Amino acid sequence: MTDTAAAGGRRGEAGLLADLRALAIPFAAHEHPATFTVAESRALDAGIPGAHSKNLFLKDAGGAFWLVTVPAAARVDLKALPAALGCRRLSFARAAEMERLIGVSPGSVTPLAMIDAAPGTVTPVIDAGLARAERVNVHPLRNTATIGLAGAGVLRLLRHWGHAPVVIAVPVAA
Repeated sequence: MTDTAAAGGRRGEAGLLADLRALAIPFAAHEHPATFTVAESRALDAGIPGAHSKNLFLKDAGGAFWLVTVPAAARVDLKALPAALGCRRLSFARAAEMERLIGVSPGSVTPLAMIDAAPGTVTPVIDAGLARAERVNVHPLRNTATIGLAGAGVLRLLRHWGHAPVVIAVPVAA
């Protein structure tokens, strides 16, 4: 982990790209028009190979924050998810909390934003299928680009930044 990340400083996309290169994690970058929802990104997905993702920034009843990354088409069962995570009731966190803790705004949420989260402030959760994927597509801290990298690469980055990612089969609604 870098001194900047340890101090809770913002490293942003330049730091992300530097870490990808320093750790020799292969990735492919794609620039595109801004997308704010999964529905908007579906039109772009066809031209970008790999598994596509969506992210939920949540807060539990005890005040803990969770960044949950799942396949784009998944309908997460928010009633079953707390039991899977070992926490109490979950709800969507406020945009201001997201910006303060991981440095991105709604529409740009990504597990890669954990580069700017102080260790212990947010728990990253990666769906087990994405963790095993050869290529997972996520935003590089902005919604005008997509980075494709292996699920193992995402986990490696999270650990490099001092986080302990939780890998589970995220419960989905029937």
